[in-house]
Amino acid sequence: AMTNNRNVTDVAIIGAGPAGLFAIFECGMLKMNCHVVDALEVVGGQCAALYPEKPIYDIPAHPSIDARDLIAKLRAQAAPFNPIYHLGQQVATMREKDGKTLVLGTSKGATIEARAVIVAAGVGAFGPNRPPLENIGAYEDKGPGVGVHYMVTRRDDFAGKRVVIAGGGDSAVDWALSLSEIASSVAVVHRRPKFRAAPNSVAKMRNLAEAGKIEMAVPYQLHALDGNGDLNAVVVKDLGGNEKRLEADALLPFHGLSRNLGPIAEWGLNLSRNHVEVNPTTLASSVPGIHAIGDIATYDGKLKLILCGFSEAAMAAHAIHGRVHPGEALHFEYSTSKGVPAE
Repeated sequence: AMTNNRNVTDVAIIGAGPAGLFAIFECGMLKMNCHVVDALEVVGGQCAALYPEKPIYDIPAHPSIDARDLIAKLRAQAAPFNPIYHLGQQVATMREKDGKTLVLGTSKGATIEARAVIVAAGVGAFGPNRPPLENIGAYEDKGPGVGVHYMVTRRDDFAGKRVVIAGGGDSAVDWALSLSEIASSVAVVHRRPKFRAAPNSVAKMRNLAEAGKIEMAVPYQLHALDGNGDLNAVVVKDLGGNEKRLEADALLPFHGLSRNLGPIAEWGLNLSRNHVEVNPTTLASSVPGIHAIGDIATYDGKLKLILCGFSEAAMAAHAIHGRVHPGEALHFEYSTSKGVPAE
């Protein structure tokens, strides 16, 4: 979606994880259109960012489904209702206008005016943990395959590049294996010899290191970036303070994610330990027009299951209908008698 523009919609959904994506469908079935904001660059929330390949066993009718496939199916299910996605941005501001409109401003300058808001923000916005390196911001957003990147969206961007990967988890090891096939060099920086990744993958990485395909900077920590806005090298330090210089076009730090509610915490919602307290039958928060579903919502007996987020999405959509279409009776039909619009 374009930024720096004014968007008018029925419902603004904050968070594009499973609950947020299913809320698009439930709203669409009730003739309400949606704009969706997510801090990540991709839809799917934790399913996309933390465990895309993890099998999930408790989705009805799917004995097992990988998180990534679940997201792809949810997105396809929502697609006929033409949601507009605002990705890679957070909702920074929220104000009320004229008693029936909520106005959201995003960190990229988009404005969204909606009759109702569904907060489906999971554990809150989670972004990459940035290494505490001086001047790191100057090396971010430098374009494909150069500078500092916290996720790989296009593997081919790194073809022929000198890449330094920092971290000891699955992301670090998996990308070291993958990029070693196309990059001109790959170095892996980790503070200890033990990696927290799939043993099979770690073994492959060590084999590539022995074959000279990957350089292991272990045990080292990131110390400094060398360059003048364009990255030339990453300087690492061991526990004894000895420095080592790794030539680099790109640094990929995979140090996990930090999570916080961000500006949502300032909206006057009734919060309990970073969760939004809601009415369990309508998912309404303490602020009129704002409902919360999924892991961020709490009430007596709350279960943090994806399938509960789906149920809450349906209940919230029904509760919001009267606010979005005042005076219109809600003639609820089962989807079997109704049919979904063709794309």
